[in-house]
Amino acid sequence: MKIAIREREIIELVRSLRPLITDREQAGQVREKGLADFVTQVDLSVQHRLAQELGRRWPEIQFMGEEENAAPRDRKRPMWILDPIDGTTNLIHDYRESAVSLALWDGRRVVLGVVYDPFREEVFSASYGKGARCNGLPISTSGRKDLAHSLSIFGTSPYHKEWADRVFSDAKALYLRTEDLRRGGSAALDLCKIACGRAEVYFEYDLKPWDYAAGMLIVKEAGGCCTGMDGSALPVVENGDLLATNGHVHPEALGFFAGR
Repeated sequence: MKIAIREREIIELVRSLRPLITDREQAGQVREKGLADFVTQVDLSVQHRLAQELGRRWPEIQFMGEEENAAPRDRKRPMWILDPIDGTTNLIHDYRESAVSLALWDGRRVVLGVVYDPFREEVFSASYGKGARCNGLPISTSGRKDLAHSLSIFGTSPYHKEWADRVFSDAKALYLRTEDLRRGGSAALDLCKIACGRAEVYFEYDLKPWDYAAGMLIVKEAGGCCTGMDGSALPVVENGDLLATNGHVHPEALGFFAGR
């Protein structure tokens, strides 16, 4: 199926959600789904609004969202992949490091990705083969050539606290190999930091499709690399362990994790 969707139209749609995302009353309406896994009324409102509007405009495209609609779809057909709020725990605490992440899968690959940070008013976007942008201006990964001169980011896999020893051991080892280490709490925004050259390495275990589908495309279109921890292609519509870099340091980063 050929899909004709303008990137600008999706950006405008996602940006229109800012009043919902920044509603502190709705952010305070919290339900616990599991260990360190929460949903707020903001998550539900954003997903409902987007599912409704995307379905109205493109009824032929499947929809997969994190909240209450996360069942797998037919991966051979086009689908939207949405995280209505990536960084829900941050949102609850008013940490201001949360984003909407929306990707379009065409049945073979991700062809469009948009990540919207309403707190910095930054929209990262990419279309397959057409480069990556932040607020409409082209972005690219940094030119740093080795881990020793890189800034690294990691995710703590908070839904799997039984992995803490492994995760923090890897993070410590990476910290000792790089200039410094950061932890943001939003996989989508962490990927965009790689894409626009604010950091060079990011890793996290067991990310969900909605966590990384949009950011993965943005990184690749900005000149970076985004693979499994072993260098394999990411499954996109399934969970995956993810390593993203500026491209230059990817071989060294793969070697680092291979030796762990």
